[in-house]
Amino acid sequence: MFVNKAYRFRLYPNKKQEVLIAKTIGCSRFVFNRFLSLWNESYQTTGKGLSFNFCSSQLTQLKKELEWLKEVDSHALQSSLKNLADSFDRYFKKQNEAPRFKNKRNNVQSYTTNIEKKNQNPEVSIAENRLKLPKLGWIRFANCREVKGRILNATIRKSPSGRYFVSLLVETEVKEIPKTASTVGIDVGLKDFAILSNGKVYKNPKFFRALEEKLAKAQRILSRRQRLAIQQKRPLSEAKNVQKQRIKVARIHEQVVHARTNYLQKISTEIIKNHDIIGIEDLQVSNMIKNRKLAKAISEVSWSEFRTMLEYKAKWYGRQVIAVDPRHTSQKCHSCGHTAKENRQTQAAFICVSCGHSENADINASRNIHELAILL
Repeated sequence: MFVNKAYRFRLYPNKKQEVLIAKTIGCSRFVFNRFLSLWNESYQTTGKGLSFNFCSSQLTQLKKELEWLKEVDSHALQSSLKNLADSFDRYFKKQNEAPRFKNKRNNVQSYTTNIEKKNQNPEVSIAENRLKLPKLGWIRFANCREVKGRILNATIRKSPSGRYFVSLLVETEVKEIPKTASTVGIDVGLKDFAILSNGKVYKNPKFFRALEEKLAKAQRILSRRQRLAIQQKRPLSEAKNVQKQRIKVARIHEQVVHARTNYLQKISTEIIKNHDIIGIEDLQVSNMIKNRKLAKAISEVSWSEFRTMLEYKAKWYGRQVIAVDPRHTSQKCHSCGHTAKENRQTQAAFICVSCGHSENADINASRNIHELAILL
């Protein structure tokens, strides 16, 4: 089976390449905003929007008027128009909100270039620790793994900390892994991240809590420097001490995100490889984080991201992920089936008031999830 897979690498551009990346991001944002404005005007006056082909032809004329648009990768500008068209398609299908204007102050700045050309030499090449990209030429990158498949496009991003990354989208073939004849249910929690029905427990490392004090201290320093710059009537973008501290804060956030993502990738892959059918709870996380007391803890564990990883990896490798109704899974006795709030004695203890069955509450819940998944 052929699937689209992304490979993400750290980029190390030189000063000239950094300037060109900044120009390309700015031009892509300009094109997106320009045609979004035209699209909105057309819809208000005629009741119809603009097609991608019309926008593409107008872009050709615009490049004749604005010479600086020719300095950057033309594929990136076309990609902005495709993103705009796709956004409106999804909007009219009620899959997302209407497209909004892009802001240069967004945390992450990026552009996408389509680098595939039929019957021609590809515009991207990899040679050891160097990557060739349109307009940028050869650029150093952290080549930590082999890229397998046909490269479709590349997205270059600049993070809030000033680091550069490239995501290569490739079309590659994945094969189903051997069956294990094993099924499992997973109960996610806050004390322990995931508890499997076979008794295996994945701890919750709490990456954010580990760096929370360091982050708070860095944010206080940033706040003081911002107030001082405002008192001195200096733009924050020109205050060097403010920008230095802003980067320190951003890097702490990135450290948390990267550590959490790496952990989720590892355990999701391990679960998918070892089990044919995986039962999970169909949790509405967006509603759960409305609880003020638990919002921070729930956001930190990233249950939704974990479920997404399980689902796409199951599709790749011939596994099955089944989401079950989460109601009563923690209150139902796995032994006799009796359901009552009183069964859950504490956060960790489960004692059935009907049959007296006693075990860890999370393991009992995961076994109920496993049972429901098998029945579906």
